[in-house]
Amino acid sequence: MAGPNWRCRVGDLARSDACDALLAAAQALGEVSHFVHSASPPRREADHALAVDRKTWQEMHAVNLDAGFHLARGLAKRLIAAKRPGSFLFLTSLHAGTPRNLPHYSTAKAGMAMLVKELAKTLGRHDIRVNALVPGAIAAGGFVANASLAKHIPLGRLGEAKDLAPMALAVLSNKLSGYVTGAAFVVDGGLSLTNWFEPPELDG
Repeated sequence: MAGPNWRCRVGDLARSDACDALLAAAQALGEVSHFVHSASPPRREADHALAVDRKTWQEMHAVNLDAGFHLARGLAKRLIAAKRPGSFLFLTSLHAGTPRNLPHYSTAKAGMAMLVKELAKTLGRHDIRVNALVPGAIAAGGFVANASLAKHIPLGRLGEAKDLAPMALAVLSNKLSGYVTGAAFVVDGGLSLTNWFEPPELDG
């Protein structure tokens, strides 16, 4: 249940003005010390390399990479000026390193994985930690996992939000993970031990 200190703001992170408005609203509350980037447009299996259109490509990169960078940098500048520590967390993907038949998605997540390292290296001297969480087939946040994936998962089941949230909190926590930055934590039940995607079916 939302308490008096909770705020909710809705916006399209593919638009730079929406990112600016979100950053301004957050900063109006004071220095934001913890930041999680978990937004991503929906994925459609039909958007393989020979089918994805320019708009879909651009929106995927804008939400994942552009918004992630500009929001994190804006928050970091405020923390640096205030000489306060921070902890940032980006949700990337197993497909930052494994093809997904969705090139707009996998390349955006690959870029985000490197962004985490770049920010961690730059911001570490200011006591701002930046890490990545790498989910597997976890039915949460609008993603509907295919139940058939369970046969590829060593732990034998699809993931749930409750499998991911405790790790996110642990990585964000300066008490539990205060000496960790630039790291990527895989939470996938062992799914990344296999490459389960076949090449896409192409029409014609």
